[in-house]
Amino acid sequence: MKKIVFLDAATLAPDVVLPKPLFAHQWSNFSATAPHETVARAQGAEIVVTNKVRFDAATIAALPQLKLIAVAATGFDHIDLAAARAAGVAVANIRAYSVDSVPEHVFALILALKRQILPYVADVRGGGWQAAGLFAFHTHRIGDLRGRRIGLFGSGASGQRVAEIARGFGMEPVFSARKGAAPRLGALDFEEVLATSDILSLHCPLNAETENMIGAPEFTRMAKRPLLINTARGGLVDEEALERALDDGLLSGAGIDVTRPEPPPADSAIMRLAQRQNVLVTPHIAWASLESQQTLADQLGDVLASFHKGERLNRLD
Repeated sequence: MKKIVFLDAATLAPDVVLPKPLFAHQWSNFSATAPHETVARAQGAEIVVTNKVRFDAATIAALPQLKLIAVAATGFDHIDLAAARAAGVAVANIRAYSVDSVPEHVFALILALKRQILPYVADVRGGGWQAAGLFAFHTHRIGDLRGRRIGLFGSGASGQRVAEIARGFGMEPVFSARKGAAPRLGALDFEEVLATSDILSLHCPLNAETENMIGAPEFTRMAKRPLLINTARGGLVDEEALERALDDGLLSGAGIDVTRPEPPPADSAIMRLAQRQNVLVTPHIAWASLESQQTLADQLGDVLASFHKGERLNRLD
């Protein structure tokens, strides 16, 4: 009987149904697991399910019975793949499950910022409309999307869906080449995308190549004072540099769903940014529509069944 442990099950909503494997198993859920609890809770388990609990080389070495780390997410930067491979531990993730949820959240942030939804709602709640005495009053500048260029960093399922939605608004979506690399077919130079886009949206993984890919030098090249939208990974953007760029007027605003760490400390740049009228910070929920969470859970069931059969669905090792 395989022992399965889900170390941070509270990352899924209570009404999401986790498919139970058809093979003999013992399943244990923990709502959340702190780093010092990981080894004790995973001890003896052949399969560990984790969304964000870190598995470094020492943790993997301390779990000799571990056979599979099933990442209940797409991102796997919290897993030491080299250490897992060396220990003979398989690693699999979940793919393309939030292909609607994340892109729709991108446009929720864009529209809220471009149309100044939250400031106008605050004005109405505070009595500003009645005080103005007009059928409409113009205390915040709003703008349209038609004809605007949106620069996309990452051309996977989410990036492609954002491009599709953008075309529906009459926008011009363009994909960026990798930073420092020659443009591939269908992509523009990284520097050109920075300089010519009205909106920038990030859809790439976090790794050694992409960490802090948007920092002080990049902000100075954003000639059109764009909106910056990050629903990918917090480590892609230098948050201190983002704060300075907004201070200096290099951006017109930012929509942020991911930070580093999560949650951010109360005295962090992100929490200071969250108080600004031209910044929206949401708590890493772009992926989390109920439909997407259920798709994730269903695919997790497929990953476990595949592993039991000796197959390699979504394997990373």
